[in-house]
Amino acid sequence: MAAALTAAVSIPASNSSSLQTRTSISSSERISFNKTCLYSRNGCASRRVFSIKAEVTTDTTPPAKVEKISKKYEEGVVVNKFKPKNPFTGKVLLNTKITADDAPGETWHMVFHTDGEVPYREGQSIGIIPEGIDKNGKPHKLRLYSIASSALGDLGDSKTVSLCVKRLVYTNDQGEEVKGKPACLTIQTTISGDLQPGSDVKITGPVGKEMLMPKDPNATIIMLATGTGIAPFRSFLWKMFFEKHEDYKFNGLAWLFLGVPTSSSLLYQQEFQKMTEKAPENFRLDYAVSREQTNEKGEKMYIQTRMAQYAEELWQLLKKDNTFIYMCGLKGMEKGIDDIMDSLAARDGIVWTDFKKSLKKAGQWNVEVY
Repeated sequence: MAAALTAAVSIPASNSSSLQTRTSISSSERISFNKTCLYSRNGCASRRVFSIKAEVTTDTTPPAKVEKISKKYEEGVVVNKFKPKNPFTGKVLLNTKITADDAPGETWHMVFHTDGEVPYREGQSIGIIPEGIDKNGKPHKLRLYSIASSALGDLGDSKTVSLCVKRLVYTNDQGEEVKGKPACLTIQTTISGDLQPGSDVKITGPVGKEMLMPKDPNATIIMLATGTGIAPFRSFLWKMFFEKHEDYKFNGLAWLFLGVPTSSSLLYQQEFQKMTEKAPENFRLDYAVSREQTNEKGEKMYIQTRMAQYAEELWQLLKKDNTFIYMCGLKGMEKGIDDIMDSLAARDGIVWTDFKKSLKKAGQWNVEVY
């Protein structure tokens, strides 16, 4: 687009040089000036009149799209290497219960051998295709699980992947104890419902980039988990505190909030205890045991109840650009956390919903709930 512009500007002679400093021209425009200096008729030299003729040509080429730089470890992440029509067949190495006998429901830690063919990162998920058919005579649908091991795996050779899954145990109308199909969520191969070492497992994936770890080794990482939602955070914490990497050494703060119904349901306690002893300045752990603990008001201790005790500290951390929130587990906890942060943000004149959107856009608010 081309345009011709003629203007007469009257300015004091002492400030004539300021014309240049007051004119801002974008790089996408080409401007040519034709200046004629005219003195006024009365010969007064204190004011000069410039006749400026400008021809403006605007480049209509759209600006180059700026690629967003992620704050997470996304480079080289593999997604959907194995799909439902062509899954990888792994082997069960371990399937062990990790909750006490009196816990409501059973939680199991499972390790599958993959021969290194299923490369994944901390925070990703895999799919499991159960054997057999459902009650309608159709193949079982794919089920997704957050990975509970670091990229190196529990054996440290990058050839295994681990899951943390729960099986419901309840009493039916006849007073009989019934164990729901998931210790492996219908991926069992025996009548007892438990996958045995050596059993085949059809694996798809890996999938997901939402829960990937931050790049910044000095970041504050706040992890909120209920029950088996602990899975991706176990993968984070193993990389942070149990492994040595040439390109990564965690020097920030990892703060884990874990919510469970009873103390017999607490998961990976010994591992977390070792982390606390190894890096007390870098790892904080707070439990919320809803059926056994209450706050000063007598309210049950859920994730949001426990977080409310640190509300001010958490809010100050959230306002820093190297703080990352990760949430995995029951969907209900997110609203409780919103309620806490809403009042704190309002006190500072900030609209929490807008602030949370900005965190999401920056990759600092990450949610995987069900």
